Amino acid sequence: ATECLAALCLCNLSVHTAMPATRRSPARERPSPSPQRRRSGVAKSAAAAPKQAAPSKLSLVDHVLLPLLLMITTPTFCHITAWLTAQPEPTLSTLAAAAAAGPAALAADVLASTMPDAKAAVLLTAFSGLALLIYAIPGPVKFGPISDRGARPAYADNAMWHCVLFPLVFVLGAAAGLYPLSVLYDHFGATVGLLNFGGLAFCALLYAKGLSRLGLRPSGPDAGSSGKGLLFDYYWGTELYPQLGGVDVKRFVNCRISMTYWMLAGVSFAAASHSRHGRLDPGLVLCAASQFVYLVKFFYWEIGYMRSIDIITDRAGFYETWGCLVWVPSIYTLHTRSMVQLPSGLSWPPPRAGFARGL
Repeated sequence: ATECLAALCLCNLSVHTAMPATRRSPARERPSPSPQRRRSGVAKSAAAAPKQAAPSKLSLVDHVLLPLLLMITTPTFCHITAWLTAQPEPTLSTLAAAAAAGPAALAADVLASTMPDAKAAVLLTAFSGLALLIYAIPGPVKFGPISDRGARPAYADNAMWHCVLFPLVFVLGAAAGLYPLSVLYDHFGATVGLLNFGGLAFCALLYAKGLSRLGLRPSGPDAGSSGKGLLFDYYWGTELYPQLGGVDVKRFVNCRISMTYWMLAGVSFAAASHSRHGRLDPGLVLCAASQFVYLVKFFYWEIGYMRSIDIITDRAGFYETWGCLVWVPSIYTLHTRSMVQLPSGLSWPPPRAGFARGL
């Protein structure tokens, strides 16, 4: 992307440098055109002006079938992978054998293993509560780009406070005996179920908010229907910068919940592996470490992310909000989670080399 941008800039520069600016001497000013010539020029300009593109029409494939397909398959896939990685052998062969034995029995097992429970609710409440406390820490105010309708979001730049304090509190809580360090793995199935069902309901709330329904109002001017039907509006979202109680929904969900869970999942999964096998798995430990370093970099750059396409173009709907709330914790952690039951079998030197290369 950087190379493409550089090439475009060079092309743009070459065009401007190849066309020397012409200056008109005051002594050689042309006389004003006559009214007839002025009208003729206006007519020619109007004829030469490009026509504005007509608004896109509702497409059965793009705006109905494909969003519906994604909204059915992706939550199902998250539940299946949560069930599969809890099996003694989390492999595709295990999934194929269970499906062959009976799809109905498999579906019942998947739902049972990912059914929300009270412990998952307590875990997510504590997780979100701590994130909210750190969210309130003051910091220098940074701004996002001005939107098409004139909104300019402001953010307190306190991401590194979150990056340091949240993992520290998480580890200290485990050290104090409040919960095992493997807590994210121990309650993963129920957590995915709660995030999924809660995320779908939350997207419905955001849909209503962007359309000024249920007594809710948009947080800014960049809101309303896409004109492509209810299904697509739910999928794409109806508001660009929604806020609830003064909290920026996109920043809180995408960064302070989604990325934080991904950051700590590797730590928790490595602890779960150690408790099951009695030793540290080098492949899992250094994979988790590389993810942790990567996400430290993400929080260092969080304001840059708040100026990216995810934030300034994509609205807060199923595609964006559910994706960060459920897909990232479920699928971005799949490789490290599967290694809890199925250890990497590596000695320390190869993962160290991979970790060093990754850095």
